[in-house]
Amino acid sequence: MENPVINQNTAAFRFQVWTSFALSFALMIIGICYLPVDLWIKGYLLMGTVFTVASCFTLAKTLRDDHEAGKLINRITGAKTEKILKEYESV
Repeated sequence: MENPVINQNTAAFRFQVWTSFALSFALMIIGICYLPVDLWIKGYLLMGTVFTVASCFTLAKTLRDDHEAGKLINRITGAKTEKILKEYESV
């Protein structure tokens, strides 16, 4: 059975991803703070921003978990198929 290739992101890519996330989130919060509207509207926009970010993280984790589970199921199915083929060839 083949060894699966493990994809690893580089440190530079991880830095770029986290930096862009932190920068965009911080600028969004600063933009909301300086928006010339009432405080309750700022609070609503801030709450919406926080919930959107949290749901994006949850969605990304869920999709990754589903993908990983699919890979595991495919590996198990492949191993069973190989076992059946080996048993068939030995007969």
